[in-house]
Amino acid sequence: MMKTHNPPGTDEGSQGDAEGPAPGAPGRGSSAQPPVPPNGRRRRPRATSGTGRLAALLISPTLLVLAIVVLYPTIVALKDSLYGTPGLDPETGFVRESDPFVGMENFTAIFGEAGERFWNAFWNTTFLTATTVTLETVIGVAMALIMHRAFQGRALVRASILVPWAIPTAVTGLLWRWIFNTDGVANALIGQQVLWTTEGWHAKLAVIIADVWKTAPFIGLLVLAGLQVISKEVYEAARIDGAGPLSQFWNITLPLVKPALLVAVLFRTLDALRMFDLPYILIGAQKTSVETLSMLAQDEASNVRFGPAAAYALILFVYVFLIALAFVRLLGANVVGDDGAAPKRRRLLPRRRTEVAA
Repeated sequence: MMKTHNPPGTDEGSQGDAEGPAPGAPGRGSSAQPPVPPNGRRRRPRATSGTGRLAALLISPTLLVLAIVVLYPTIVALKDSLYGTPGLDPETGFVRESDPFVGMENFTAIFGEAGERFWNAFWNTTFLTATTVTLETVIGVAMALIMHRAFQGRALVRASILVPWAIPTAVTGLLWRWIFNTDGVANALIGQQVLWTTEGWHAKLAVIIADVWKTAPFIGLLVLAGLQVISKEVYEAARIDGAGPLSQFWNITLPLVKPALLVAVLFRTLDALRMFDLPYILIGAQKTSVETLSMLAQDEASNVRFGPAAAYALILFVYVFLIALAFVRLLGANVVGDDGAAPKRRRLLPRRRTEVAA
């Protein structure tokens, strides 16, 4: 065997033209592909100034509403939190005409003896949120699975499940207050006289039951929307492969419905952290067992202590923001579908080599 190489400068290109264009090379009648940059990444087309102005014009109404509804009240609350409550001036002995400037005293007071009520409200808020959201997620998924199945009278079942969510929270609080009354339905069912609307663990239990009854259909509705987009062919293929109902739920239903479920849990968590009206109407104000941060801030403001009320409201705002941020970061809700991976660089074709039999 004798190997011969085409020396440089010979008509190698002409031979290649005779045989046809090399694989991957643009033909004469085809459109040429843009060259690949040396780093292997193509530049994304940038938006023109006209497109940027149009985008800013379209989102400006939303930004304006957010500035009026969120940004301005937050700035005002931050300013009010730096002032204390009016009282006697120790220098003059007269009542102050304006609120005294106390700086960060309203925030640092929560770490002293005066912060006992704040931490009680903080842990009540956290406990009620974790408990109600967990129960509502389990019950809501079960409701969605029931509403998704095809059976006679499904429309009536769907309507009856969604009725509690449609009832206003104030009406729900009054309804359950009658149920948990001393001679109400709850005591008649258990056969004991329990003071549900007073201090104690039973007050927390009453709030949890009422809140789960009202807002579990919300999670069920969002999960039902996720179930509607799952193709039936997926379940038929799993059934042919011998998968049972429980295996189909864990391996098909739950992974495919996960985006809708995460959105429902996120919305419900943020709403539960701001819980105010249900325990306020069902149990009452200034009840240590169920007092939340929202109830504490409202009570301080109603007693003309606007500085501490603004400080508690800001702390609640930061708490909700951190929970939402952690939820998005940990569960990957910020994925937009582009992992940013650079495309692989195409290999260059080696020089043509010819082998001639000796």
